[in-house]
Amino acid sequence: MIETLGEPRRTLSRQSRWAFLALMVAQAAHSIEEYIFRLFDVFAPAHFVSALVSTNLGVGFAVVNAALVLFGLWCYFARVRPGHPSGPVFAWFWTVLELANGIGHSVLALSRGGYFPGVATAPVLLGVAAYLAFRLSTPSRS
Repeated sequence: MIETLGEPRRTLSRQSRWAFLALMVAQAAHSIEEYIFRLFDVFAPAHFVSALVSTNLGVGFAVVNAALVLFGLWCYFARVRPGHPSGPVFAWFWTVLELANGIGHSVLALSRGGYFPGVATAPVLLGVAAYLAFRLSTPSRS
């Protein structure tokens, strides 16, 4: 713990910071898989969001996913890595988001009885997000 104005502030451990960065790399790979296998053609919410950005769904999807990954990297470099007080909040936000993302793709693939765009990288998202949740839940040693 680091004391700031007499109040303890929880900082992220080195392992948590590395896990967060790994989660952002996993999300980038996941976004690439979704793009290559055209999630925007088979999943109505992805189609809708992509169409908000461009009439070319591939371009719209790429722009939205690039913005998502860039936001994740900003969270890492501006909040998580330097130990900003909001770092744990951003880490938990991304942990929950990626757990839901990984579970969602897995459920969709199971319900279809076959491949669904994004399911190949879903286990990576789930594994890294679960590890990060564990690290965030474990009190850091001073």
